[in-house]
Amino acid sequence: MSEADSDLQQNTPYKRLGGDAGVRRLVDRFYDLMDEDPAVRPLREMHAKSLRGSREKLYKFLSGWLGGPDLYIQQYGHPRLRARHLPFSIGAEERDQWMRCMNRALQEQVDDVLLCEQLKGSFYQVADFMRNKED
Repeated sequence: MSEADSDLQQNTPYKRLGGDAGVRRLVDRFYDLMDEDPAVRPLREMHAKSLRGSREKLYKFLSGWLGGPDLYIQQYGHPRLRARHLPFSIGAEERDQWMRCMNRALQEQVDDVLLCEQLKGSFYQVADFMRNKED
């Protein structure tokens, strides 16, 4: 592995977030906010009563998506995000509720301002891609 490749691996969003522990903190705060914020109640109601499974799947997905271990793929195969979300009615309102929780979690958990802004943009692109109903 070249020195440049090694530097790239060390500078992944996964590493910049603090690795496994940082991803876990982000995911936990995201779902805590979803549970606490009355403004996202419709989004929360789309999830199971217990968020344990959702927390674990998002943690595993983000681990690989952010440049760390591909935990989700190892256990479940290709994420197929859009296909997995098709059973849920997702429009701009649901996207914005999801982003409300994620943006706040990022602001609270990510000290690196540039990384925080980059992740907000990347998360928005993914969340917007999940929309499957006309508004």
